[in-house]
Amino acid sequence: MKLIKNINTAFIILILAVAFQACTKKGETVINVKDYGINANTKECVVAQINQLIEKLDAQDVTIIFPKGRYDFYPDSNYLRPYFETNTYDINPKRLGILLDKKANITIDGQGSEFIYHGHIQPFTLDHSRNITLKNINIDWDIPLTAESEVMESSSSHLLLKIDTKQFPFELSSQQGIDFVGEDWKENWQLSQGSWLIEIDQNHIIPAYTGGHGCVKYKDEKALKYILIEDGLLKIEGQFTKTPAVGNRLIMRHSTRDHAGIFLYHSKDLLLENINVYHTSGLGVLSQYCENIEMRRVNMIPNPVKNRFLSGHDDGLHFMGCKGDIIIDSCKAQGLMDDPINIHGTCVPVVEKVDASIVRCRFAHSMSTGLIWAQPGDSLSFIHKKTMKSVGMGTIASFEPESKDEFLLKFEETVPEFLDSNYSIENLSCIPNVKITNCFAGSCRARGYLISTPGKVIIENNVFETSGSAILIAGDANYWYESGAVRDVLIQNNEFRWPCNSSYYQFCNAIISIFPEVPEPDSESPFHRNIRIENNSFNPSDYPVLYALSVDGLSFKNNSISRSYNYQPWHFQKHTFLLDACKNVEISGNRISKDVLGQNILLKRMAVSELVLMNDELTIELNSSGKR
Repeated sequence: MKLIKNINTAFIILILAVAFQACTKKGETVINVKDYGINANTKECVVAQINQLIEKLDAQDVTIIFPKGRYDFYPDSNYLRPYFETNTYDINPKRLGILLDKKANITIDGQGSEFIYHGHIQPFTLDHSRNITLKNINIDWDIPLTAESEVMESSSSHLLLKIDTKQFPFELSSQQGIDFVGEDWKENWQLSQGSWLIEIDQNHIIPAYTGGHGCVKYKDEKALKYILIEDGLLKIEGQFTKTPAVGNRLIMRHSTRDHAGIFLYHSKDLLLENINVYHTSGLGVLSQYCENIEMRRVNMIPNPVKNRFLSGHDDGLHFMGCKGDIIIDSCKAQGLMDDPINIHGTCVPVVEKVDASIVRCRFAHSMSTGLIWAQPGDSLSFIHKKTMKSVGMGTIASFEPESKDEFLLKFEETVPEFLDSNYSIENLSCIPNVKITNCFAGSCRARGYLISTPGKVIIENNVFETSGSAILIAGDANYWYESGAVRDVLIQNNEFRWPCNSSYYQFCNAIISIFPEVPEPDSESPFHRNIRIENNSFNPSDYPVLYALSVDGLSFKNNSISRSYNYQPWHFQKHTFLLDACKNVEISGNRISKDVLGQNILLKRMAVSELVLMNDELTIELNSSGKR
C-alpha cells in the first residue's frame, strides 16, 4: 500500500507539473527553453535558438521561462538590424541578442538567470510590440566595454594602477597609452583630465570637486609615460598637479555608446520587473516612442559579486518621445557614466518653409537622427528659439524622411508665414505622465533625474546621493534640443543626501536645478509652470539648494535643510536660493538649521512682489543687471 501511495503521489505531482507547464492562467502557454534545446551553463551562444523560438509565436499569451543558470549571447550575423537610437551613435547595423519584432502578449522570465553578453551587442530589442513583460533577469558582460582600476600609488610624479586583467585585459599600445582587448574588439585608452576619467571611493561615492572638474591634472600630455610593471600593474609617469586618492577606483572609459542594454521601440504596455543591468555598451534601458511603461526593481548597478564600481556606460533609464504613463518604482542606480533617469522629447529646427503647408526640418544633434519623429494626426508646436515661446500649433498630415538628417512635415493647415530657421518644432503628442517612487539615485557621473515633459510628474519617496544636481528640469530648442516645458511637477518626501551636487556638471547650479536654455527669458511669460517642492530633506555641504530660471508658479514649502560638513564648499553660486525671471514664487514653512550656508535668496530679472517669503531667517538680495 505504501508503494502504491507513493506512486499515486508522484503521478499527481507529474500531472500538476504538466498542467503548470501548459497553462498558468486561462489561455496562457508556458514554454521552458530547456525543452527546445536551450540549456544553461554551457557558455554556448543561444542567440539563434531563442530568436527562432520567439519568431514562431503568434499573439496568444505565452510565458517563456529560463531555468536559473547562465546563458551566453554572442553577436550573430543573422540578427543584425539598423536602428537609429536617440542619444546613441549611429553605428549600424545593431547586433541583437533577443528580438521581439511585432510580437504581443509575451512574458520572458529569466528566473534569476545570468544573461552574459560578449562584445558590442544589444541584449533586448522590443520593436513595435505590445503587452510584453521582461522579468527576473541579470544582464552582464564577462569583459565589460569600459574598464576600471584601483589606485595603488599616487604622487606628483606617477600613478600606479592595478587592473584586473581577467575582467579588463589590456596591453601597452604601440603608440600612446594602453589598448584594452576584448573578444572581438580593441580600444585605445589614454589618461585624460576631463570627466571621462571618474574617481570613485570605497563607498561608491564620487569625491567632491572631481567629476566635471576632473580627478587628474597634469602639465604635459605628450610627456606621460605608460609602463607595465608586471601583469595588471600599470605605472603612468608625468608631472601631476592633481591625483586621485590611494584605494579609490578610476573608471577608464575607452569605448563609445553604440547599443542600448534594453531597447524599447515604438511599443506599448510594457513591464520590466526584477532586472539587474550590471553593464551596457550604451544607454541602459532606452524607451523610444513607446506608450505605457512600468519599471519595478530595474536596477542599474555595478555587479557586487565581481567587485565592480562601474555599471552602465551612460544614462540608466532613458525615455524619449514617449506617451501614456511611465511608472518607475523601487529602482536603483549607481556607478553610471551619466544620468540615472532622463525623460524628454526632441525638438527639431526648421530649415525652410517649402510651401504654405510643408516645412523642411533637420535633426539637430548627431546622436538624434533618423527618428520616426511624427505620425499623422500628431499635434505640433512652433517655438521661437530665443524666447522659447510657442507661436502657433499645427496638425501633422504626413512625415516624409528625405535622409537620416532631414525630413518634410506636411500639415493639415497653413503654417505661419514667418516660419524660418529662427524656429524649432516640438511634438506635443509625445508627452508622458511620470511617477517615480521609492528609488535610489547613487553617485554617478553627471546628474540624477532629468525631467522634461508637460505631463503630470510625481517624484516621491526617493533617496539621492548624486554627484551633480539631484533633479534637473531643463528643456531647450537650441543645443541638446531635448524638449518639454513642465506644467505639473510635484517633488515631495524625498531625501537629498550630502553628496548631492558635490561636483559640477552641465546645468548643475543647485541640488534642484530648473535650468531651461532660454536665450532671452521673459519674466512675464516663463517657460516652466507649476513646480511644487514640498516635505523633502536636504543636507548640503555647500550653498545652492534651489536654482530656478523662468518658472511661473514655484513653491518650496515645509522642507528641512540641515548642513553637512563632509566636504568644503566650492560652488561658484553663493546663495541658498537663486530665482531668475520667475513669477508667483512661494518659500514658506521650511526648517533651516542656523549653520546652513547663505540663508539668502538672490532675485534676478524679477520683482520682489513675485516672491511670497514666510521664512524670516532668509534674506533677499537683488540683481537687476540682467546677467545670469
